[in-house]
Amino acid sequence: MITVFDEAQRAHDPKMFLSSGAPRPSPEQPARIDALLAAVRRMGGPVIEPPDTGIEPIRAVHPQRYLTFLQGIYQRWTRIEGASAEVIPNIHPANRSDGYPKSAVGQAGFHMTDTSCPISGQTWAAAYASAQTAIHAADLVLGGEHAAYALCRPPGHHAFAELAGGFCYLNNSGIAAQRLRDAGKRVAILDVDLHHGNGTQGMFYARGDVLTVSIHADPERFYPFFWGYAGETGEGEGLGANLNLPLPRGTGDAGFLAALSEAIEKIQSWGADSLVLALGLDAFEGDPFAGLGVTTSGFATIGRAVQAMGLPTVIVQEGGYLCPELGDNLAAVLGCWLSK
Repeated sequence: MITVFDEAQRAHDPKMFLSSGAPRPSPEQPARIDALLAAVRRMGGPVIEPPDTGIEPIRAVHPQRYLTFLQGIYQRWTRIEGASAEVIPNIHPANRSDGYPKSAVGQAGFHMTDTSCPISGQTWAAAYASAQTAIHAADLVLGGEHAAYALCRPPGHHAFAELAGGFCYLNNSGIAAQRLRDAGKRVAILDVDLHHGNGTQGMFYARGDVLTVSIHADPERFYPFFWGYAGETGEGEGLGANLNLPLPRGTGDAGFLAALSEAIEKIQSWGADSLVLALGLDAFEGDPFAGLGVTTSGFATIGRAVQAMGLPTVIVQEGGYLCPELGDNLAAVLGCWLSK
C-alpha cells in the first residue's frame, strides 16, 4: 500500500487548548507523525509526497470565505494589541446565519467552534498540505490502487464547510470523498474515530449522494456534545444518508465490532462502490482521551472487516494520540490490505 505524506504538515505545532475550562498542552502534536511514519516504514510500503493540485479540490467542499479566513487570520490577529500568540476565539454567534463581521475577533468566533483549533503562522500551510495528501490518496485509488493511506495531520473530520474545531481546519475525509464523487463514484465515508465526525456529517447532511457513517463514543457526555446522536439521519435529499452509531463510554472490541457490522451492512445496502475510511486510532483502550476500549487486535479485526468489503478505499488519518501503541494500532489496520 502506498502512503502519502507531506513534511510540511509538521509545521503546525499548537501550544494549548482549553479542556473543562483549563488550559492544557495540545495532544495534536507533530510527534504523532513520527509514530505513524515509523509504523508505515516497518511495514515496508512506499511513502510519497503529494503533488500540489491547487485550491479547487478544497474549494469543492469549503467556501472561499472560509479559506480566505484561514489563510489570512493569523496575520490580522497579530495586529491586535495584546492578542494571544495563537488565534483563539472568545465569542461566538448564536447561529451562523447571524451577521458576518469584519473584525478579526468576530470572524474567529464565527469560523471556529471551540478553543481546540488554535491558528498560528504555520497552520494554513500544514492544513493545506494535509488536504493535498488526502486528495492524492484519492487520485491513487481512482488510478487503480485498491487502497491508499493518507497520513494527514492536522486531522479533518471535525471541520465543517465553514468551521474549524476539534484540532481540525480542512475536512480531509470530506475533500477525498468529493474527489471520488466528482469522478462519478458512489461514495461512503466510514468514520471509526473515538469522536463523532461532526464536520463530515454537517458537510453532507443535506446531500443524498455521499453516505456518512460514524461509530463513536456517545456525545451525551463526550466531545463533540452537540452532534452524533442516533436520531440524526440526514435532511432533505440527504434523509437516510447519515448513520450514527454512538457507543457507551468504555465500550471494548465486542461492542465496537457489533456497531461496525451494522455500519458495513448500511454501506453495502446503500450500494457504495468506493470508500473513505476516516481512521481515528483514539478508540484505543490506552489512548490519552480514554473514551473507548478497543485493543490492538480489535483494530486488526476492524481492518479485516473493512477490507473484506472489497471496495477501493482511501484511508485518511484522523485522531489517535501519543501512546506507546499508536504505531502498532495503525499497522494492525493497514496490514489487512498489505497481506492481500
